[in-house]
Amino acid sequence: MSEKIKYEIEFVVKASPKMLYKFLSTPSGLSEWFADDVNSRGKKFSFFWDGSEEVAELITKKTDQFIKFRWEEEEDEEAYFEFRITTDDLTNDVSLLVTDYADEDEVEESKQLWESQINSLLHAIGS
Repeated sequence: MSEKIKYEIEFVVKASPKMLYKFLSTPSGLSEWFADDVNSRGKKFSFFWDGSEEVAELITKKTDQFIKFRWEEEEDEEAYFEFRITTDDLTNDVSLLVTDYADEDEVEESKQLWESQINSLLHAIGS
């Protein structure tokens, strides 16, 4: 198996970190933009798209700052996806930094998918 490549993409978000975090960390928030439906039980989050289910484990989180998940089916132990909220000290601009892993030949496609997903998020929060 080839090693996956870590990449990050940053998006400016016109929302408070507290509001944004709810869309990144709760089943109801995630189901508004990330998946058709999301359920959670403890640290297990089930994501549903077009009848298929993917399960991710919540690895770590810090309220209003970041949340990190690992897909249950992921073979690469190092691979995860993370949403990190940052606020510029000077301008108070809020940014969302998405970190993910993909095979080398799938990085661009994966970035495009995230851009589409984050556009849905921005629409959902009115940003």
